Amino acid sequence: MRILYINNDGGGFANHIDVSEGTTVKQFFAEKVPHGRAQDYLIRVNRQAAAADQVLCHGDRISITPTKIEGAAA
Repeated sequence: MRILYINNDGGGFANHIDVSEGTTVKQFFAEKVPHGRAQDYLIRVNRQAAAADQVLCHGDRISITPTKIEGAAA
């Protein structure tokens, strides 16, 4: 199935990608940000906060935005 992935980490990009039916937000995050911790990111599906066990559907928009920016001054 096809979804829109909005990556706001680093330079950021948006791209339509194919994912397997039944993919959860947690599985998607683990695949796209393998060394990240979910608590360090704002993860939204269709502009709404998403639960880890939420299953992605065809046409969904998922965005992953870091809440902590490395190198930012305090």
